[in-house]
Amino acid sequence: MSAKAMSANTESAPIEAAMSEPTRFDYCHAAKRVLEVEVAGIQQLSQYFDGTFSHACQSIIQNQGKVVVMGMGKSGHIGKKIAASFASTGTSAFFVHPGEAAHGDLGMIEAGDIVLAISNSGESSEILALFPVLKRLNIKIISMTGKPESNMATLADIHLCIGMPEEACPLGLAPTTSTTATLVMGDALAVALLQARGFTEDDFALSHPGGALGRKLLLKLCDIMQVGEALPKVVPDALVRDALLEISQKGLGMTAIVDENDQVLGIFTDGDLRRLLDKRIDVHTTKIGDVMTQNPTVGNPNMLAVEAVNMMQEKSITGLLLCENGKLVGALNIHHLLKAGVM
Repeated sequence: MSAKAMSANTESAPIEAAMSEPTRFDYCHAAKRVLEVEVAGIQQLSQYFDGTFSHACQSIIQNQGKVVVMGMGKSGHIGKKIAASFASTGTSAFFVHPGEAAHGDLGMIEAGDIVLAISNSGESSEILALFPVLKRLNIKIISMTGKPESNMATLADIHLCIGMPEEACPLGLAPTTSTTATLVMGDALAVALLQARGFTEDDFALSHPGGALGRKLLLKLCDIMQVGEALPKVVPDALVRDALLEISQKGLGMTAIVDENDQVLGIFTDGDLRRLLDKRIDVHTTKIGDVMTQNPTVGNPNMLAVEAVNMMQEKSITGLLLCENGKLVGALNIHHLLKAGVM
């Protein structure tokens, strides 16, 4: 290579190195600013929780139909979440896309429904185009906008303001603070309605049967307990060694001591065995009835699994005998509850 070519390569090297270096930018500072702006925006919402908010809640409570949520673009995405929150907390609701509504989906809306129309600008042409039809059907409209003077605000029966001082986007273009505020207003509605209806954990579980919360709130002990031949049980005249064999075979770390009618007289656990060995008691000659724990904590097979968890934690036990009228019908330990996903 010529000296001239080598010189050219040497001169270009610093430039190429500089171009390959990543641009220095404080991403964390930008993220913290977003948080600050959005938190400040949410705090502004408290001024809008007034008589109008109460009126909107009361209208939904008294409504005989469903809440139909509408929104375009980002407002639509937030609207879907709001509708889902309503539906899972006792307020029947669903989302309808305004564009699709104008092409047939309006038939999903019936007299007696309430429409919750969302638009930060309050000038969504797709939603405003539906107002005359909704009015003709005598459907109440609650609008949620950031502009009290907008058409959607003034034409609606009730207007919920979500006006924010500024977007977190430095260009003031991308919906950021406004969509967060919309979501919070929707959550406020859903939770206020939940409390007003007296909605309970059991009600919530009925609409979430497939999730972990549903399992925790709906699962009963009879659904997971060991029964029949898998039940560990011995009579009081059995030797301790026989009880140990029963514990080992049934794998629950305990055995029930029962009479001839399966009435529970006591319990013997792995922990009891350790304490017994410390006392140097002969397991080959001692009867289990002489060393069992009398009046053990028992449960009912119709108990909710979450109730059993609370009981076992309170009593500091890892196994539970399940009885009906004192008769042994099932048993389980902590591993059954873990496997069922309630712990």
